[in-house]
Amino acid sequence: MKLSRELKTGIFAIVVILLFIFGYSYLKGTNLLDNQRSYFVKYNNVEGLAIGAPVTINGLQVGKVQGIDFLNGDGDLLVTFSVEKDFKFSRKSIVQIYSSGFIGGNNLGILVKYDPKDIAQRGDTLQGDIQQGILDQVTGKLAPLEAKIESTLTSLDTLLIGVNEVLDKESKANLKRTISNLSATVAEFRGASASINSLLRDNKEKLNNSIANLDNTTANFSKLSDSLAEIEVGKMVKELESTVSRFNGIATQIESGEGSVGKLLKDEELYENLTGASLQIEKLLEDMRLNPKRYVHFSLFGKRQKPYEPPTESQDE
Repeated sequence: MKLSRELKTGIFAIVVILLFIFGYSYLKGTNLLDNQRSYFVKYNNVEGLAIGAPVTINGLQVGKVQGIDFLNGDGDLLVTFSVEKDFKFSRKSIVQIYSSGFIGGNNLGILVKYDPKDIAQRGDTLQGDIQQGILDQVTGKLAPLEAKIESTLTSLDTLLIGVNEVLDKESKANLKRTISNLSATVAEFRGASASINSLLRDNKEKLNNSIANLDNTTANFSKLSDSLAEIEVGKMVKELESTVSRFNGIATQIESGEGSVGKLLKDEELYENLTGASLQIEKLLEDMRLNPKRYVHFSLFGKRQKPYEPPTESQDE
């Protein structure tokens, strides 16, 4: 069968028209060959959202923005977008305009809420939301800081005005003198610091020797501490307790009159006898001193011994 020239021309025209429609739809972000689902969402402001912008779920692109049109005379906008992936979500899901960066522009993100009893169908209108952009976030955080800076500058201006009112000529002169005295003090401090540095430099060797001696002393103290630590303190305490116990026993015996010392302290008769004997011995020694001839006899011719005369009371005195 031979096609006529007019039929070929018509077929060619139809193909061209179909290619034009397909290409135009593709450029708009719509692929006529895909089994895609279209949804709607309302906004008061699309924040620069453009046709063909990606539609994402959890960061994965699942579709594109197909159209943005005015909804009514109030200026509300109706955004049409498609979802190519076979992913189900409920009508309660939120479609949010968010910024992909300073240069990337705005995208649509579906905040999925899954409810098997209320699955979104083709042509449903979903709830819209706008995420605050990075620039808006920075501006929002800088606004309180700007207010604080303005308040600080106002307070500083008030303070400077008050200082200027307080600092009259006399006060300024006093302030200058104070600064001058402070400069002199700093200069003296620098001189003293230089003197100290010179003193330390001149006596560096002596200081080193002193530090070495201090180290030796510390080492000796450490050895002494080690020696004290090695002493058997428990054994010494036991021996001391034993000695104290023996002393207590001796003191108890003396207190009860046992032994020579106890009898000497407790027996009054023995004490009086000892006292009397001591007095007799004292008188005997005194008589020997006054009358030695009575006790020591020395004679070549056998002189007769004189009879004994006891000492008188005057001699005793």
